[in-house]
Amino acid sequence: MNFAQFITRADAQVLQELLGARALRLLRALDFNGFNLIRQRELLLQQAKPQTLLANATSRRALLDLLRPAEAEQLCRVLGLDTTSPHQALATASFRSTRLETLLSYFELSPLIEEHPSDVEARTVVRPAHALFSHQERAARQCVTALHRGNRRVLLHMPTGAGKTRTAMHVIAEQLRSHPTKAVIWLAHSEELCEQAASEFERAWANLGSRDVTIHRFWGGLELKPDQVGADFIVAGLPKMNAVVRSRLALIGGLGARTSLVVMDEAHQAVAPTYQLILDALVVPFQGSALLGLSATPGRTWNDVGADETLARFFGRQKIGLEVDGYDNPVDFLVAEGYLAQTLFRPLFVNSGVELGVEDKRRLESDMEIPADVLERLAEDEIRNLAILTEIEQLAHRHKRIIVFATTVEHSDLLAYTLRARGLWARSVTGTSGYADRHTALRDYKSDANDVRIICNFGVLTTGFDAPKTSAAVIARPTISLVLYSQMVGRAIRGVRAGGNPGAEIVTVVDRGLPGFGAVGDAFLNWEDVWGEP
Repeated sequence: MNFAQFITRADAQVLQELLGARALRLLRALDFNGFNLIRQRELLLQQAKPQTLLANATSRRALLDLLRPAEAEQLCRVLGLDTTSPHQALATASFRSTRLETLLSYFELSPLIEEHPSDVEARTVVRPAHALFSHQERAARQCVTALHRGNRRVLLHMPTGAGKTRTAMHVIAEQLRSHPTKAVIWLAHSEELCEQAASEFERAWANLGSRDVTIHRFWGGLELKPDQVGADFIVAGLPKMNAVVRSRLALIGGLGARTSLVVMDEAHQAVAPTYQLILDALVVPFQGSALLGLSATPGRTWNDVGADETLARFFGRQKIGLEVDGYDNPVDFLVAEGYLAQTLFRPLFVNSGVELGVEDKRRLESDMEIPADVLERLAEDEIRNLAILTEIEQLAHRHKRIIVFATTVEHSDLLAYTLRARGLWARSVTGTSGYADRHTALRDYKSDANDVRIICNFGVLTTGFDAPKTSAAVIARPTISLVLYSQMVGRAIRGVRAGGNPGAEIVTVVDRGLPGFGAVGDAFLNWEDVWGEP
């Protein structure tokens, strides 16, 4: 029997039962003449498919009552029901699975299962858009706990490339949600680090946030309007904050009073007199204010225990690091799991002829850094430069993105000019580069172009520079700072699971008579004794 023809038997009483008396009264009131039986049947089938009407017990009984006695008896025989009282048998029968399919087939209808989407699953996994890896998530939870106990200070210690900023954003999001009337301030020493933090927060809060939050940028030529600051996210450059704290201390105090958490990037600088003054003004006067430090190198030096002890005390000896079962050094885990690249460290020995005199050695001991005039002499040495250029050209056969840490500003420019003259794509970025030139060079370097690209720099790309596809680094800048060395190495060792490469190559220029370092894994554990119990 054809259902389209069968439904024309439905009179006003049946349609009222199927559509509902209240709906019919309203529709008739709106259009009494136009809402006839034909229109009512059309409305019924627009609301529910014939299969659905026959699957529902109430509507099925109303429809099957429209069968003539002979039709009802015939249907009972088809369904295997008692034919003594066919309408009664149809009204009380259970229609499931095969019997419902038979009923639909009787009315020339397709099975009901076709009306359900075939891809609907009983279980659905919802994946977060700004998720952390398990080791990062554990560190974030520990930071949240630590920020609510003791002196509310903690340093998050994660190797370069392990996702400190992303992890910190989860801590910040939790702070903003749990303190809805307070702001969070992020401090960083370079404009690149500031913009990196602002951009990362924007992505994070879009997925983790619970309300509208304004990002206030306060660095370079950007200004902060205190009367417009609410329970927001403020990213401030340390040079800018240092100028304000010396001239407008009331402004800093006002910000501190409205802030629940201060975050300091590259926190090994926190106890430098300039920066400690800022933190003292923002955090110390306000009970309940918390301080979160971020660093891959939780020490100020590699051989001055006194300076490192000061930093540890400043953070109340609360340090959260990566904890991974089965690994003593988390760097080994990060490499094994592909978060960091499998890195080959190679020395490039050069005999530049530049030797440290007695006065140079004295300044090295007192300043804890290679004297500037020594660096200038190294940068001018042609034998050294030829060795460095040869090494870069060899790396260009194996790597698409190479970063070079030059000895001086002029050295960075010299290397880039020479490499371009040799037919390679190379740019120099230094503190003297104009903003537009620097922005263009870094954008082009980080592009998806398939050719070899080399970025030379001095003093600006050790932190705040994120180019995960970089797989080789030439460290031509001698340093006795394990912090600086680790930062330079970190620009090139991002692993596949962090958007980088399976392998990386670090070439460190070793000048005769000058100290140096060999591998970043050792750096991670260098300061552990300082952060223990005094």
